[in-house]
Amino acid sequence: MDNIIQTNTMETNKSNNNECITPILDFNLITDFFKQIDRQGPGALEMTIKALEFVGPMDENTKIADIGCGTGGQTQTLAENTKSSIKAVDLIPQMIEKLRDRIWEYSLGKKIEGIVASMDNLPFRDEEFDLIWAEGSIYHIGFERGINEWKRFLKPGGFLAVSEVTWLRKNPPEAIKKYWTDAYPEIDFTSAKVKQMEKAGYEPIATFALPEYCWMENFYKPMIPLFDKFLEQQKYSASAKEFVKEMKEEISYFQQYKEFYSYTFFIGRKY
Repeated sequence: MDNIIQTNTMETNKSNNNECITPILDFNLITDFFKQIDRQGPGALEMTIKALEFVGPMDENTKIADIGCGTGGQTQTLAENTKSSIKAVDLIPQMIEKLRDRIWEYSLGKKIEGIVASMDNLPFRDEEFDLIWAEGSIYHIGFERGINEWKRFLKPGGFLAVSEVTWLRKNPPEAIKKYWTDAYPEIDFTSAKVKQMEKAGYEPIATFALPEYCWMENFYKPMIPLFDKFLEQQKYSASAKEFVKEMKEEISYFQQYKEFYSYTFFIGRKY
């Protein structure tokens, strides 16, 4: 869902004593759209596997938490490439329903448990997990807050693997700089995020940026054919039109400025 849910609240502009109200984007409407697609943010099966290669060793006793799992694209990859058990958490019940459909379809019920919960109030015990995974989701709570608050759920020596939007080049054009700083003020360079990990008590293990196809091929292109049908399903409501407009704007920005930003995977180990 990238930055849509983060930023879409009612906006009011006043000019010459006239009030202009931007249509509210209904949370349920956004959910109805994103639950249709396999991924709710940029990524790829092979990028999940690449991040896993920096974590280990893992066996049937290893416990993983997948926080902000969405419909479970990366959860399935984790299950199919480890022997571990996984607790997959998302705030939105419809996402967990889709995850459970996936669990049933691929016979993963013995490995994955889907849980409806907020990432800022997780139903976990201290030092319960060997690995905490958050692929394209930690921005909901904020990178610095997330890595600090979640650390208590990791065993000593446990691993954290999260992907976070970062700048790739200095001096981005003002248009994309404003777009991202408005959407997610914590956007920064990889080096700054690594320092935050060290300060929070993690040993940095690896970082790598997601390539372009993780955005265009795997995230944006699957959603583009759905826009017209979605508008029809939503009876061309103001909220639906605004949502589609903002998603098209996001795609356009990426096409123009993709060399300046991406998601970066951060893998660290709890001291």
